[in-house]
Amino acid sequence: MMKWKQWKAAGLLVLAGVLAASPLQMGSDGEMAGADSEFAGLTAQVNGILQDERLNGALAGVSIRKADNGEKIYDHFGDIRLKPASNMKLFTLAAALENLGEDHRFSTEIHTDGELKGKVLQGNLYLKGKGDPTLLEEDFERFAKELKAQGIHKVKGDLIGDDSWFDDERLSEDMTWKNEVYYVGAQVSALTASPNTDYDAGSIIVEANPGAAAGDEARVSLSPETDYVTITNKAQTVAAGEPKTLSITRDHGTNEIIVEGNIPEQGSRMREWIAVDEPSGYALSLFEKALDKEGVQLIGNSQTKMGVTPSSSRMLLEHQSMTLAELSIPFMKLSNNGHGEALAKQMGRVVNGEGSWEAGLRVMEATAGKLGVNVDTIHLRDASGMSHVNLIPANEISQLLAGVQEEPWFDTFVESLPVAGATERLVGGTLRNRMKGTAAEGNVQAKTGSLSSVSSLAGYATTQDGERLIFAIILNNDLASVTPIENAIAEAIAEYQAE
Repeated sequence: MMKWKQWKAAGLLVLAGVLAASPLQMGSDGEMAGADSEFAGLTAQVNGILQDERLNGALAGVSIRKADNGEKIYDHFGDIRLKPASNMKLFTLAAALENLGEDHRFSTEIHTDGELKGKVLQGNLYLKGKGDPTLLEEDFERFAKELKAQGIHKVKGDLIGDDSWFDDERLSEDMTWKNEVYYVGAQVSALTASPNTDYDAGSIIVEANPGAAAGDEARVSLSPETDYVTITNKAQTVAAGEPKTLSITRDHGTNEIIVEGNIPEQGSRMREWIAVDEPSGYALSLFEKALDKEGVQLIGNSQTKMGVTPSSSRMLLEHQSMTLAELSIPFMKLSNNGHGEALAKQMGRVVNGEGSWEAGLRVMEATAGKLGVNVDTIHLRDASGMSHVNLIPANEISQLLAGVQEEPWFDTFVESLPVAGATERLVGGTLRNRMKGTAAEGNVQAKTGSLSSVSSLAGYATTQDGERLIFAIILNNDLASVTPIENAIAEAIAEYQAE
């Protein structure tokens, strides 16, 4: 008689053989949800890929559909709710394009409640943010120039920042302690600023370089230069060849940036995008600096503070951001978390009159439902995918990708997706170094996703027969790098030719 372990081993071998040989794949509902004979070969290939030992103990949800009619041709635990990571951004962009429109622009306004007398503005100056994540230092400098061109040389009143367009909840509820220090978890505000044209709103670039000689303090600089944060520099230059142990972080609840460790002589620089505490004040400080640079003086007992723009105020100038269609490129290609959260709050404000995550997520869920997603089986907690509490089955991601194809904004949506192997940063994005030299290069357009023990990839690929397919891959609870498994599935689709 066989012992239990022998029975178990034999049973697993039989099951593995069935999975590898079968042209159909068992869905999570117990039904066979595989392809017809046209895609039997692809089914066998994907089944084989999923036997990879790196998935031992992990969960894999895979869903593949025909793009022309949305028919599901492959389903491996496609109805199991899994953490999607940045595949969440597919839902965010679809909702934003549907509810805000491709031509939507964020705006920033400057108001006053006073009058210009000679060259002196007698009254307060208000910087009113309305969610724009793309404001740069140069924009604030232009504001200052335009105000001076209007004849304002002095302001006898307060300089007031207004971030009331959104609520004052700065971080989504599941943001981790570690991530909130860096740009990936930057605080979200209606009034904010970015350090460069990646538009990582609410962050500042901290750069450390070696000093002139061993024993010297490391040289630290900020971009943009601002006194809104303070630098505690404990970093030392060490002899060439010694290990680099440098770290750059921010003390929680403060704007003290701590640089410590060693950096070798003539070694390479280190840069970190550090999230500031209270980005509204950060943006206001850049505006105050720009006014000073332009020679526009704050006089009297003026203060720089936060407040709300009076409804009776007069608008002096308005700045508009790039369009949503243009913003979708850095948002999706570079997987910009801040853009996702800003768009959620903007949708909440525009559609539901409340610039909050709760209001924005309601818009996202409703839009997903219109696109055929079963919203009863999804759980949305943020708009970037940083939350480990977001839950979406692979079948619902592939359904969203099928549903958006009939929308008038689909070209913008698909153009925003990273392109496998495309070396140009704002074309290939997060896929620029993946699947090079395969049939997937220049073919696969897909959104990546990555969190601790989470990886995802979902998008579109065309087979060798010219058949466009939709795929969604979500891998959870992995302890090894599983992106090669995602690549292999996407490549199998791109290389597939029916016999």
